[in-house]
Amino acid sequence: MAQLHKRFSDEQLRVLFRGYCQGQFSRVDLQEMLDIGKTRFFALLSEYRREPETFTIAYQRAASTKLSAEVEAEIELALLREKEIVEDPNLPISGYNYTAIKDRLEKKGIQVSVTTIIKRAKQLDCHKPRKKKKVHDREVLTASIGALIQHDSSLHQWSPLSDEKWYLFTSIDDYSRKLLFADFFPKETTWAHIQATQTLIQRYGLPFRYYVDSLRVFRFVQGRDSLWRKHVLETDDVDTQWRKMMRLLGVNVVYALSPQAKGKVERPYRWLQDRIVRTCVYENLSTIEEVRSVLKAEVDRYNNHQVHSTTGEIPNIRFARARKEGNSLFRKFSLPEPYTSPLDVFCLRTTRMVNGYRRISLFNHTIEVPNVPLREDVEIHLTPDEPKQLMHIRIWWNNKMVHSVSLPLLGFRVHF
Repeated sequence: MAQLHKRFSDEQLRVLFRGYCQGQFSRVDLQEMLDIGKTRFFALLSEYRREPETFTIAYQRAASTKLSAEVEAEIELALLREKEIVEDPNLPISGYNYTAIKDRLEKKGIQVSVTTIIKRAKQLDCHKPRKKKKVHDREVLTASIGALIQHDSSLHQWSPLSDEKWYLFTSIDDYSRKLLFADFFPKETTWAHIQATQTLIQRYGLPFRYYVDSLRVFRFVQGRDSLWRKHVLETDDVDTQWRKMMRLLGVNVVYALSPQAKGKVERPYRWLQDRIVRTCVYENLSTIEEVRSVLKAEVDRYNNHQVHSTTGEIPNIRFARARKEGNSLFRKFSLPEPYTSPLDVFCLRTTRMVNGYRRISLFNHTIEVPNVPLREDVEIHLTPDEPKQLMHIRIWWNNKMVHSVSLPLLGFRVHF
């Protein structure tokens, strides 16, 4: 069989790859037409997406394929540094990541293939045989973006140079596999999950469903009755603060019964952990702000440059095309009546009764409540402002806001 550049012109290949990107035919069909393997296909696809108008496969013989002594030294240095990390018993890394090495070398302006790095790794005893993977049988279960958002958190020591562990919150769209939200939080709290959900909804809109586990933040789960106690409230008889917010917004919630059922959102944690931990060691990063910049870069690489193994497409391109074609179940976010501010939607809620002096007591604070009859219950919306160390309080009665006040955050004994 003749080489590809002898069988197809550049213009023909541009048309074919353009048709693939527009969904006119599948990857398998295009591979058969071009008579190339999967690795070669994705390499050409990546080159086409970088420069679709000037894409070419014109054969040009390089002057020399031999690497310079300086490049060889850089590869050897990177591999030996990688070996130190892999063999360090205090680091949660057990295997080599040659693609990550390639990416770090590219930042230094060194272009070298993963195959070349692996060859050098074997020569330097910086190689471990890979375990045989199971046959890839995952599939996309939804037909539109916004049909299902998987949301989860992971506690890990993301920087080995820090004594602290942080929670990584992520939200991924099932159809496109795009990471719609990813950020670190020092603690896993109800308020942190509300903030993560608020960021996603205000940026992309209201999805049809959220898929979460049975963590107490998301769901009230009652244990079984015992000989000593019979429970009055059963599972889901009480809405959590996060669930109240989702019910108000009209977003359905589905609960996973096991960690294995959340594979689509659990899987990114593995490669994020591998990449982020390595980068923190190489670049000597230890604070949450420093590591957050690494997370941002990895999410950008995943969303905008990496072809997903299940969809066969770059997540952001698949997401953008679905939105352009109207294949979306996201609804425009608008404040539900009678509320006039996001502070009344993305908040913590409680109730109090107005006493005979038209006041309520809230965590040792006495607050006057005007224009409300005595002994009436009022709804209180609490919004923590942690940077300013304030608690914004908005009091509602009879579908009207009757009072608002901001108090010092210290002293409010509520689980945020």
